[in-house]
Amino acid sequence: MLHLNRRAVVLAIFVGVFFTAAASSQTVTTFTVPGATDTRAFAITPSGEIVGNYTIGTEYHGFLLSGDQFTPIDYPGAVFSGAVKINPQGDVVGLWFAAGGNYRGFLLRDGEYFPIEYPDAVATMATSINARGNILGAYRGADRVWHGFLLREGEFTPIDFPGATGTQPQDINSRGDIVGSYRDSSGIYHMFLLSHDVYTSIDYPGATSTGGSAISVGINPRGDIVGQYMDGSGVTHGFVLDASGYSTVDIPGYAATVLTGINPQGDIVGRCRGADGKDVAFVLQR
Repeated sequence: MLHLNRRAVVLAIFVGVFFTAAASSQTVTTFTVPGATDTRAFAITPSGEIVGNYTIGTEYHGFLLSGDQFTPIDYPGAVFSGAVKINPQGDVVGLWFAAGGNYRGFLLRDGEYFPIEYPDAVATMATSINARGNILGAYRGADRVWHGFLLREGEFTPIDFPGATGTQPQDINSRGDIVGSYRDSSGIYHMFLLSHDVYTSIDYPGATSTGGSAISVGINPRGDIVGQYMDGSGVTHGFVLDASGYSTVDIPGYAATVLTGINPQGDIVGRCRGADGKDVAFVLQR
């Protein structure tokens, strides 16, 4: 379990609101942070710990869910914070926003916060960290375009999908495989896989767009990929891409589904949107 430094952040324990439904061999558990307008889950560890963010009013906060206990994650002095990914060791990466400023990335390790800023960038987001401690992210330069990066052993390596007008890597597994989203010259989003220095575009068959600018992509050590796509009627669905091919995932009773993270066991986290426009987090155990 991740232990936060009490000097760095005020701790609070919440009781979650859970709903569990079984469908064939799958179990879906939805949850919200009490009092939150929206709750979104982004990553799940092999032991089942989950990170994400929640909204109260106009303020965003990160959270860690361990068992049935929520712990807020707030970068010191930030206007808002978001926890995006967690690795098996409990290291958390995310982003924070300062008054009058832009996004900045952070690493939370052993209760201490460390800032992450791409050199000379206007804005930086840390979007994933793998078991080796390699950090993935995106930055916006003077050209106002989002580019990706990999931070490994203190060195930044840029990541740009060939010909894209914007690239946002969003998850990295222990093998170093990277998945994310990019935007083409027409403004359409696609997903990509970067493995062994080779880029592969990922498009759900028949979709009008795949992936997106928000955190909407995940990959586990086996190479199973989760994400989102939009159909011709404008509805957002989740999907899994594994050795058997593509499969759609829709949480029953919700208007939209987005899959954001998958652990080695195949457990999936994400968010689903109700008819009221509010997001609820979920865990799908397969």
